[in-house]
Formats: sequence, C-alpha cells, structure tokens
Amino acid sequence: MALSLVILAATVWLYRTVPKGFIPSEDTGDVRISLQAQQGIAFRDMVRHQRAAMDIVSKDPDVQSVLSLVNSGNTSTILLRLNPMPPRTTSVDQTMARLRPKLNAIPGITASLQNPPPIRVGGRQSASPYQYTLQGPDTQALYTASQALVARMKTLPGLIDVNTDLLISNPTLAINVDRERAASLGLTEQQIDDALSSAYAARQISTIYAPNNTYYVIMELQPEFQENPEALSMLYVRASSGTLVPISTVAKITKALGPLVVNHSGQLPSVTISFNTKSGYSLSQAVIDVTAASRATLPSTVTTSFQGNAQAFQSSLGSLALLLSVAVLVIYVVLGILYESFVHPLTILSALPFAGFGALLTLLLFHVDLSIYAFVGIIMLVGLVKKNGIMLVDFAVEAQKSGTPAEEAIYHACVVRFRPIMMTTMAALMGTLPIALGFGAGSESRRPLGLAVVGGLLFSQTLTLFVTPVFYLYMEKLRGRNRTPVANQLPELGAAYGAQ
Repeated sequence: MALSLVILAATVWLYRTVPKGFIPSEDTGDVRISLQAQQGIAFRDMVRHQRAAMDIVSKDPDVQSVLSLVNSGNTSTILLRLNPMPPRTTSVDQTMARLRPKLNAIPGITASLQNPPPIRVGGRQSASPYQYTLQGPDTQALYTASQALVARMKTLPGLIDVNTDLLISNPTLAINVDRERAASLGLTEQQIDDALSSAYAARQISTIYAPNNTYYVIMELQPEFQENPEALSMLYVRASSGTLVPISTVAKITKALGPLVVNHSGQLPSVTISFNTKSGYSLSQAVIDVTAASRATLPSTVTTSFQGNAQAFQSSLGSLALLLSVAVLVIYVVLGILYESFVHPLTILSALPFAGFGALLTLLLFHVDLSIYAFVGIIMLVGLVKKNGIMLVDFAVEAQKSGTPAEEAIYHACVVRFRPIMMTTMAALMGTLPIALGFGAGSESRRPLGLAVVGGLLFSQTLTLFVTPVFYLYMEKLRGRNRTPVANQLPELGAAYGAQ
C-alpha cells in the first residue's frame, strides 16, 4: 500500500514533468521554406535571391522536386518534395536542419523552414508553425513592444525561425499635390492620378482579339524607370491646354518609411510573431518560455494570445485531463452499479496509477512528448488495465458469496485468473508493439500511442497481481460487513464454485 501511494505521487509528478506537445511531427516528405528579404527590395533582386536558394535546395540529394513562388513585397516561398523512404535515409527534420544554415548563409535573406503539420488548426499563414499574437490600441506602442519581444525571443535557447509580420520600414514616396498650383496650370488631381496609374500600376488600356487567343495591352514604364525613384520627376502630365507639365512642378515628393501592411485581429491592430522549436524541445516548454518573455518585456496595454496549433495545444491540456477524469468516473459508476458496491470499483481501478506511471515513464525515457495520440493511448490503458481487476474481483466476490474467506477467495482468483490475464495482456502488447517500434510511413504520429500502451501494460502487469489482492483485502476490512454464506440457499451455486 505504501508503494501504491508512492507510485501515485510519482505519476502526478511525471505528468507535470514530462514534455507535452500537440500533434507529433510527421514525415510526409514535404518542406515549406519561407524567405524574407529587406523591406523595399526590388522584384528583380528578390528573384535573384530566390534563384540562389533554388540552386542550394535543388542540389540536395534528398530533394525530388521544387516549386518556387515569389510573393508580393519582400517574401517568397519554396515548396520541396523529398524522395520517398527508402532510398531517402534521413528524416524531414534532419533534411531541414541540413538546409537551414545553407539558406541563411545567402546574404540579404532570412530563411524559415517548416514541416507542414498533418492537421493545421486556424487559417492564419506564417513562416513558422506556431504563432503568438500581440494586440493593442496604441499602434506605435504595439510596434515598439513587439520589436523588443522579437529580439528577446531570438535569444531563447529552444526557439528557431523566429519571425514577425511587422513590416513598418518599407521605403515609400509621399506625393503631396499642390491643388491650387495644379489648377492654375489647368490640371486636376484625377489627371495626376491617371498619369501615376499608367506609369506604375500596370494599367490595361486595350484588348487584342486574335483568332485563337486574347491579348491584353498593358501600359507602364520601362523597368529601369520604375526602379529609380528619381525618375518620378521626369514624369509629365498633359494639361487641358495641351501643355506638358512635370509632376514635380505641382507636387512635393518626399521619401519616407511606412508600413507595408497593417494587420488587425479582432478589429485591433496586431503583430503576429511566428516561431519553431528545436529538435528535442517540447512545445509546452516553448509556451512557458514565450509567456515568461512577454511578461518581462511587454507593457500592460498590450494583450497577447497564442494562435493556431499553439492555441489548440493550450486549450487541449485542460480538456484532455478532464476527459480522462470523466472516463474514470464513468467506469467507477458502471462498476458500482454492476457490483452494487462503492468499494469494489476502487479495487478494480487501483491499478490505474501503475499504468499511468509506466506510460509516462516510457515517454520520458524515449524522449517523446505527451501529445494527443499519447493521451489516447493512456485512455486505452484505462480499459486494458481495469479488465485485470475485473477478472480478479469478480471471481473473489462470487467465491465469497459461497462462504469462502476473503484471503482465500482473492488467492484462488489470482491462481485461476492468471492465465487469461496474461493471455489478454500479451495479446494487447503484441498488437501495439509494432506501433511502438515506429515502422512504416507516418509512424511518428502513431509511435507515442504505442509507447504509452506498451509501457503502461508492462509496468502495471508486473505489479497488478501483487497490489490488487492486497488492496482488495484492505477494502474488505474497511467495509467490515458480516458476510452470510448463501451456499445453503443456492446449493447449485455452491457446488459449482466448490468444483471450480
């Protein structure tokens, strides 16, 4: 009984200690690479960076095919399809670890690599799989605080690929039209807008219809003029009198820095910081570290929340613990109705702490996070382990009804039920052992379930046959009721159990 109490306390300690995750990383053979260059970079330069990254990834022996996308602004995306395993010998995480320093060595860009999760929670896209969103009514204070938090998160030892959607240093040209001067020269603001649109907005002015195709006529400046801000002063607008008036005459052109995009969440300005975790670093520890860093860095006017998979992980912790508690409660109620006793269900459930301890200890020894799949394995253990107690208690209770003392009844229960208990346990072990070994495609997600079941069964089976009988005797003493043999009332029942 003392050992049972120690195991129960150790199970609670293990649950608090074991690293926790949400959904295990699964090797589907896909890699998503997000490249970010300096703000205000020209499209031609972004293409040059993209081609340099393409040369690196295409030479990797594990890469089968590459898809390249240059987005608007200063970002681009590379999608990799890896060779199947075999002949590929390294996992997708190992391939990412090999490519990450090579891509970040390209001057002028920052590369973030992620293994797309099998289940994506939330529709927000980011360069890394986990998001942390900051909100506040004061935009300037929000931007300043978010930059400080990003710098602090980059120093955390367990985080990699820390990135943000805060783009506020984009070079801009502010064109302030002097309306009075423009009107005196016979120009309207609409004419100036049309001239700028024709020069820089890829304006469609006509359509050519051919016998087998349609061609759109696009008017714009030559690329060398579009990339030179000084060329804006060379742009002329034709006034109503026919005179060509340079824009610099009627407008003041000012160079400045401004946001490329202003993001909102819940109608408030927001900044989302994305991050990834290093190999062997759990999501639960990352959540704790990010929360502590935000508390030490952010002012009280800025509110924070995790998004996507990180948010689902936070909410799932309490939900899974509640689910396990409800499952045990339902089993207790059903067993109480079956045996018409408040005590016998406790005897049957006395082996659950051993199963939980074995499952959590196995996950800790194999450096596997307590994920949703592992928690499903623990819930399976509740059903697999309690059947041992049911076999023992059911036999002992029926034997006591025939007048057999409690000590003798539970002893004979252990002897008679030993073979079926071992048979069912070994069948469950052999069924889950291949899952625990982790063979085949997608084994990363199934392996935590198998490890939890195998470890829990092995540890609980070793001690159940010794602890459950002792617990049964203590519960019988606790009940302290006078047993009246019923063999005289039901001779056939007594004879049947006597023969057995």
